[in-house]
Amino acid sequence: MATTKKTFARAAGLAGLGLVAAVSAESTGAEIGPAPRDSEGRFTNFAGQLPHGSLSTRLPFFWRRVKGAFFERTGAIPASVENDGAFLRENAKHSEPTVTWVGHATLLVQMDHVTFLTDPIWSDTPSPVSFAGPTRFSPPGVALEDLPPIDFVVVSHNHYDHLDMPSLVALAERDPETRFFVPLRNGSLLRDNGVTNVEELDWGDSIEHEGVRVHCLPAQHWSKRGFGDDREMLWSSWAVIGDERRFFFAGDTGYFDGFAKISEVLGPFDLAAVPIGAYEPVDMMKASHMNPEEAIEAALDLRADRALAMHYGTFDLSDEPLDEPPKRFKKAAEQTRLGEDEAWLLKIGETRRF
Repeated sequence: MATTKKTFARAAGLAGLGLVAAVSAESTGAEIGPAPRDSEGRFTNFAGQLPHGSLSTRLPFFWRRVKGAFFERTGAIPASVENDGAFLRENAKHSEPTVTWVGHATLLVQMDHVTFLTDPIWSDTPSPVSFAGPTRFSPPGVALEDLPPIDFVVVSHNHYDHLDMPSLVALAERDPETRFFVPLRNGSLLRDNGVTNVEELDWGDSIEHEGVRVHCLPAQHWSKRGFGDDREMLWSSWAVIGDERRFFFAGDTGYFDGFAKISEVLGPFDLAAVPIGAYEPVDMMKASHMNPEEAIEAALDLRADRALAMHYGTFDLSDEPLDEPPKRFKKAAEQTRLGEDEAWLLKIGETRRF
């Protein structure tokens, strides 16, 4: 019975992996919002509801993920460097433009005299319960207690590897002044857990914080936190625009023409963080996750000076070999204006100026 309950919990965790904007928000422009809804009022994509593969693909996939939680996969994972946060804490006073890869889709960005986090997850597993789901390969690149003061956090969507409630609660308790920006209808998740300094935005909305403007933007993805709540909460990408730097965070998304439209309104960008993992099996993943070649194409559409790879090498979420995404990312970039130097693969914990 214990084994059955544990297996069920793991399956539930893996499933999770899978109306009015804030009063202070302003419209970015009709070209990139608002988010469409279906006849039931659930959010959808500009391309409509996305395919997630046949049952014959999905069932074996989830079984492989359950087995993978008990048996460690082989293959190279990203290297790590020690980062005690000392430079980041000092840099918060000066704000030299930097980005630090904490792991997965968690980035710490310092620019234009603000410090912010994207999709923060410090938990060992992206799951509703601590013993379920895939286990983190490497510790977070910076310990939570070593972080500088965080001005705000952006969350792309409610899948457990992106909206990690223990991390959000810890950040809110650490500093009640930290603001949390989430797509529409995600705010209740945070408020129910005591995170009250939260504001919800629709695609095309933006909000100001200490001289930078934070834009909630389209992504081609979906949302699910439990059973039966598919697409009830919005998903998004984000841009942070200041006088000195322009940063884009893709969140979790398939490749779509929205990148070019975002670029028309807000580009070009100094740095675009793009997801490069979780693309196999293809018929299940293609619509909602980019492969490395598509990630490079997205960065080009965004007119980004630099592309930063993320969303790989931290959790075992899909079937591709663990060391394949970064290799394909660098190879794809070599054939473009980004070349070898402007397609970034950071070590976990590494801080780089941009």
